[in-house]
Amino acid sequence: VQLQAFGGGSVQAGGSLRLSCAAAGRSFSTGTTGWFRQSPGKERAFVAAVRWSDTATSYEPSVKGRFTISRDKAKNTMYLQMNNLKPEDTAVYYCAATMKGLISSSRSSSRQYDHWGQGTLVTVSS
Repeated sequence: VQLQAFGGGSVQAGGSLRLSCAAAGRSFSTGTTGWFRQSPGKERAFVAAVRWSDTATSYEPSVKGRFTISRDKAKNTMYLQMNNLKPEDTAVYYCAATMKGLISSSRSSSRQYDHWGQGTLVTVSS
């Protein structure tokens, strides 16, 4: 399985970006995909995840209400719509996937994901 993330860029605070993660090689119709991010000097952290079977979602508290995760089965692609971006959202964003349909308490753990895409950089200036 190959994951390719794209859509990063530079925006001012309050702006919006949409990240995409396209999967090739396997369908995730019964799995879970998620976004993680890593800022300089910090560990990789959970952002959001979606379970493909029923679109159940999970969010890190600081992005809830600003970010929306979604998936398109036909395109085998996951999205992260990011609105009202803040400078603290600046990071490299990674998409991840597993064939497991994760329960909510597991979706935020990076160890649950088997496949990772390359990162895409999001820079938010004040």
